[in-house]
Amino acid sequence: MRIQPLGVVGIISPWNYPVNLALMPLVTAIAAGNHVYLKPSEHTPHSSAFLRSLLAEVFPEDRVAVALGGSDVAAAFAGIAFDHLLFTGSTPVGRKVMAAAAANLTPVTLELGGKSPAIIGPGYPLATAAARIAAGKFLNAGQTCIAPDYVLVPKAERDAFVDALRREVAARYPTLDGNTDYTRIVNEGQFRRLRGYLDEARTRGHQVTALAPVDPARAEAERIIPPTVVIDPGNDSALMRDEIFGPILPVIGYGHLDEAIAWVNDHDRPLALYVFDNNRTRVDQVLERTIAGGVTVNDTVMHIAQASLPFGGIGPSGMGHYHGRDGFMAFSKQKPVFYQSRITGMDLFKPPYRGFADRLVKFLTR
Repeated sequence: MRIQPLGVVGIISPWNYPVNLALMPLVTAIAAGNHVYLKPSEHTPHSSAFLRSLLAEVFPEDRVAVALGGSDVAAAFAGIAFDHLLFTGSTPVGRKVMAAAAANLTPVTLELGGKSPAIIGPGYPLATAAARIAAGKFLNAGQTCIAPDYVLVPKAERDAFVDALRREVAARYPTLDGNTDYTRIVNEGQFRRLRGYLDEARTRGHQVTALAPVDPARAEAERIIPPTVVIDPGNDSALMRDEIFGPILPVIGYGHLDEAIAWVNDHDRPLALYVFDNNRTRVDQVLERTIAGGVTVNDTVMHIAQASLPFGGIGPSGMGHYHGRDGFMAFSKQKPVFYQSRITGMDLFKPPYRGFADRLVKFLTR
């Protein structure tokens, strides 16, 4: 077998980690010997312009090129007859990218998102769970594809978990006014979308609690959504239908672990799953009975940083894998090569079919 580069790889990268999620697949595709055409997000124009300038200094344009522009450019880019196309972004846009690629039979790797659950097992230390879920959820103000999207916790421990999360947020962000450690929402459209989720939850009578203080006028002017929990939102609410992609965390109480597993399995298969439990039997039960793109046990998001593990979703959360060796192989062609010896067995099957050929067929099919 020979492993060869595919040719030209197209990469469409998102706005939430505009440098990392552009350069990681680019480096992998280059390592596999390909040429790369990159389309970074129009929602982070300064970062995108920086990437084009940086890459122009490092690579000749026929090896790495960068296309800048809005959604119209992205749509045209997805329709190019690449040898492989990688897209990182939302599931709705991923469907459009795949449809555009299908016209050219371009193989795709889709790194999408979805509602990644965190399941806290009975008796797990709530302060530890709160600290680690806060780390994964409020990093980049929740604008992370593998951020915990909602938490399933035993009903008897639900309020204690929220209290532990409140203390954790208070230690990390005593105030959000002028706090440069806390990320703003990327643009006005995303800010209004998240505010709409909270407005709907309040209208439905759900308990909505901001975990850090912020001046309302400043929040409006700077697009700040504080870390916020919503208790037991309805399954038909927008918060539970859509990927949140922001610092809003639904907390849902469950009665028995079977109920938590059923909740996860009743929804689209997630990009990530987080299990907090020191009971190995229960952890294995969750792992055996659910399917997710990737799993971290007793922490969040850390599986993405392990270079030896493939990264990718399943179903609506994506298809294909990259990172490390899996990325190298995704952007390569494994070409099987067979060398025949001087004598070939096919000579035994030349027509006319009688005598030895008949006896051999009867022997092989007896």
